[in-house]
Amino acid sequence: MSNKRKVAILGATGAVGQRFIQLLQGHPWFEIEVLAASERSAGKKYGEACNWVMETNLPPEIAEMPVANADVASVEKAGDVDIVFSSLPGDLAGPVEAEFAALYPVFSKASAHRMEKDVPLVIPEINPDHTDLIKIQQKQRGWKGFITTDPNCSTIQLAISLKPLMQFGLNQIIVNTMQALSGAGYPGVASLDIIDNVVPFISGEEEKMEQESLKILGSFNGKSVQNADFQISASCNRVQVKDGHLESVFVKLNEDPSLDEIEAAFTKFKGEPQKLKLPSAPVNPIVVRHEKNRPQPRFDRDTGCGMSVVVGRIRKDPIMSFKYICLGHNTVRGAAGGGILSAELYVAKGLA
Repeated sequence: MSNKRKVAILGATGAVGQRFIQLLQGHPWFEIEVLAASERSAGKKYGEACNWVMETNLPPEIAEMPVANADVASVEKAGDVDIVFSSLPGDLAGPVEAEFAALYPVFSKASAHRMEKDVPLVIPEINPDHTDLIKIQQKQRGWKGFITTDPNCSTIQLAISLKPLMQFGLNQIIVNTMQALSGAGYPGVASLDIIDNVVPFISGEEEKMEQESLKILGSFNGKSVQNADFQISASCNRVQVKDGHLESVFVKLNEDPSLDEIEAAFTKFKGEPQKLKLPSAPVNPIVVRHEKNRPQPRFDRDTGCGMSVVVGRIRKDPIMSFKYICLGHNTVRGAAGGGILSAELYVAKGLA
């Protein structure tokens, strides 16, 4: 790609916004043009407005960039933008993203628009055909741009692991999550709430997993998405881990494949990003570990540069068909990395 597309990041000072900045350094297709955040940050240099919490150093050229207010007029004044990444808080994202989508392609990590009928909820390996919803969206809303959304972080890794199992007929899924602290943003969960503790509640998380998975794994008929017809039940917990959501998944299938057939389905799974060789696509979307005690967040969350889902402990279950553990990096594949991969897919398909 000869000319890089210039991007704006809304919510750039937050933890997911910072991850976008980190992952976009040296990207072959995209370059950061505008950093936008709340009014209290606007007008400051990014290095002054941001409490940088990434593992890598804040790039000096990013630190010197001015922060614009997160509205169309301010962003357009700050630079010439082709694509917008939004990591705004859910309560602010709705109207702001709609304002931008009237003019620009908006790739949203927020939950505000995910379940709207004309808004794609995309995991590039799973439902790339859902991107065609934007044509309906643009026609109905009269927009030049569009909104496309990424799922909830815990939903992404679950749905990726379920996609190759659909060939055996998904019937029922039960998932119990052990979710990392970074999923709550920064500063996140108070230390005295999580040290020596597990918090067995994350507001809205279970509903997102149960509803979003059905839309993602549903079928697009050219006009709308028909939800998948299996049942899913989720129970979500916050644990004392920095990065990496671990999920214990129980699956009932319509067929009775062997464990070898199930493992083969995981390991052979590839999607459109792998076929297109998109820059952020992992070679293997799903990596299977055979050790009895893996995957573990500390050792496995960075597999595939944080873009692979790691599956292990695949075994038969006396009540359901079988069960397994899956792990995903919640702020890479589950957040900024997933958003960048989605943008790469849209660009490769000529939609952005």
